[in-house]
Amino acid sequence: MKLTILGSGTSQGVPVIGCRCEVCTSTDSRDKRLRTSAMIETDGGARFVIDAGPDFRCQMLRAGVSRLDAILLTHEHKDHTGGIDDVRAFNFVDYPPVIHPVDIYAAPAAARVVRKDYDYAFEEEKYRGAPDIRLHEIDVARPLEIAGERIVPVSGHHSERFEVTGYRIGRMAYLTDFKTIADAEVGKLIGVELLVVNALRFRPHPSHFNVGEALALIARVAPRRALITHVSHEIGRHAATTALLPRGVELAYDGLEIII
Repeated sequence: MKLTILGSGTSQGVPVIGCRCEVCTSTDSRDKRLRTSAMIETDGGARFVIDAGPDFRCQMLRAGVSRLDAILLTHEHKDHTGGIDDVRAFNFVDYPPVIHPVDIYAAPAAARVVRKDYDYAFEEEKYRGAPDIRLHEIDVARPLEIAGERIVPVSGHHSERFEVTGYRIGRMAYLTDFKTIADAEVGKLIGVELLVVNALRFRPHPSHFNVGEALALIARVAPRRALITHVSHEIGRHAATTALLPRGVELAYDGLEIII
């Protein structure tokens, strides 16, 4: 299985528009962060993308992707769903004559927002060129199977108002925008070799893990390797901050590829 970090930045991305801090002006390519997303390519040939935010088009072009088996959504916020219209490129990648629908999997709250925001994709009489989406509501309490792969949803809360869904696929698990996670959900993560988890910054934040909270979860799960993603410019430059982290833990960066 291969994991590719398509984007590792928070909702504003890095650099932040107009910011002149040392991170936003860094020349290190690892400090250039698109909005958070990841791609998983399994040994069986399946390819999944987790989240399709505003940078989705750029990420697909940069990674050279021409085929997707599914998009898994973590939650409904725009930095994770704002690029869904661009799935139409996959519908018509070899058009004519074949049209390929794109399967999107989401918990009920996220699915409702997708239907609302992209209502034109679900009309009975769609205009020519509208995205062809097959939206699947998932039961976060049950594993699902996509393209022959078993995927385990992992539930948490972004805040009191918003639930968020992570995913375990084989020996890898991916969590983003978590602030709290119940013990039973942590149990779903035990045994993974690679854990990807969000940490916005070192200071506490009301709706995201900070570095200390992410490290506490990593210590509980005890993976062989862990990546911190969905980071803001407040977390510092990649090289300096990674040097402060425990052995086996590092900041993710855009374009990072890991074989599991």
